[in-house]
Amino acid sequence: MTDDAMPATSDRIFIRDLVVRCIIGVEEVERREMQDVVVQIDLWVDLRKAGRTDALADSVDYSVLKRQILQATERTQYRLIEALAQRIADECLKDQRIECVKVAVEKPGVLRFARTVGVEIVRHR
Repeated sequence: MTDDAMPATSDRIFIRDLVVRCIIGVEEVERREMQDVVVQIDLWVDLRKAGRTDALADSVDYSVLKRQILQATERTQYRLIEALAQRIADECLKDQRIECVKVAVEKPGVLRFARTVGVEIVRHR
């Protein structure tokens, strides 16, 4: 992320290696069965109040957010991982406390001789 794109807060919540299953791809063979994609999520949110109060209500409940993301994306169909990344970013930004989200979506094993291929997007409120 470039400096001019930085959110007002530097506090972050992150979710690493979230596995989402969906139909994804442009090739016929890719669209026959659900595939695993791996998602990395960074959420910029002011965590000062939560740090002082130690109250979950003053933070983003990442367990709830994970369920919302899975519910919104699993058993869906996308042609492009860019579209899946956008859907995840949109879901995250429904929480008004989140200023900015970075979503990386990887599709392991899709390219011969490469472990994974992916996209990364950043969306601001």
